[in-house]
Amino acid sequence: MSSPNTTFSLEGRGLKLDTSSDTNPHTAPLSSSSTYTHINLSGNTFGAPFCSALAPLLSAQTSLTSINLADIFTSRLLSEIPPALSSLLTSLLPLQHLQTIDLSDNAFGLKTQAPLVDFLKQHIPLRHLILNNNGLGPEAGTHIADALSDLADRKTEAIQKGNKDVPNLETVVCGRNRLETGSMKAWSRTFTKHSHVKVIKMVQNGIRQPGIEMLLREGLKGCEALEVLDLQDNTFTHIGAEALASILPGWKKLREVGVGDSLLGRKRGMGMLCDALGKGENKALRVLRLQYNEINSRGIARLLKLAEGGSLPNLRRVELNGNKFAEEDEGVERLRTLLESRREDAREGGEEGEWGLDEFSDLEEEDSDIEEEEEAEAEDSEAEEEKEDEKEREKKAEGIVRDAEEEEGRNVSQKEDEEVDVLAEKMGKTEMM
Repeated sequence: MSSPNTTFSLEGRGLKLDTSSDTNPHTAPLSSSSTYTHINLSGNTFGAPFCSALAPLLSAQTSLTSINLADIFTSRLLSEIPPALSSLLTSLLPLQHLQTIDLSDNAFGLKTQAPLVDFLKQHIPLRHLILNNNGLGPEAGTHIADALSDLADRKTEAIQKGNKDVPNLETVVCGRNRLETGSMKAWSRTFTKHSHVKVIKMVQNGIRQPGIEMLLREGLKGCEALEVLDLQDNTFTHIGAEALASILPGWKKLREVGVGDSLLGRKRGMGMLCDALGKGENKALRVLRLQYNEINSRGIARLLKLAEGGSLPNLRRVELNGNKFAEEDEGVERLRTLLESRREDAREGGEEGEWGLDEFSDLEEEDSDIEEEEEAEAEDSEAEEEKEDEKEREKKAEGIVRDAEEEEGRNVSQKEDEEVDVLAEKMGKTEMM
């Protein structure tokens, strides 16, 4: 006897569903069954009347554990989104098994974020939140973070009242959202309260070094269960590198670190990172993403020494493209050989991108020692200037908000983020405990 289908999907059909009459031809299975555990409505565009008619069908799915609502408002006016979103999210609040929600590629700026904020404050079962490419900006990003802080309080209250099934918030994906430094105080509070978080991905958010330092030292320091941290394409310099280095040894379960394209600094930043990893407290680490950080052959040599010496016995993937060394560098070749031998010894499958080194398509020529010293001095000077500039901005306004309302009118890019898509798919297909 075949097992019943537990997934309902309209994924990627490009449907434009406007009215309540549009529900019948496309959502009939939801009317005839209430046993779905996963629903995927991504890649279509829904109007407010359709969402209102769809809402009772969703609220009847009492077994639902995950829902994908990514990219469901393309071409809609900003005024259409709040009522449509409110209908959908309000219908999900009663679903006590719904732990995963993906709302990526929808415009949730200041004018449209209120229904999402209300939902996040209240949905105690939430375990995995995916918000990628939503055009939030620092002010709306602050509202989202504050809502998650309120959620932490509600989870605590529920536990104190005897609810033993309250899950921790384990996954927060909030990338490509212009969160900037101005929202980092709020996000730091969020992660202080959700200290059991396991996966944090906040790539490409325009966060400058003071914000990175605040997030790490004030927010993530106590997240001892952290397994994946991806802060790529933000600005570290040696200020952020120092903060990261001071906290790394406390994350003993860490499996993946992404700090590519972050001005980590080839000398001081890489040195501090290697010093921290050299303490041997991150033996679970498997993946290091370090592209475009001006790392030279000396940095590669230090990393190789750690991998060969036992500090990183489980390291299997290192991404180094866009740095400053020769592809035929001896340290690079030895690191490649080491990682390949580990894959052979492990006898594990997996995709090609899960092991070894990445492709070197964009390496730069290594600088001379004099150039290194001059650029290191310039790096220090720029970092100090940035700190002073940040202090001035904070004096002028609480929270850095730049043309937030004008940004509301811009379409959220529909470019796919492959890693986030893979993560969302895994979350949707995995039975949550």
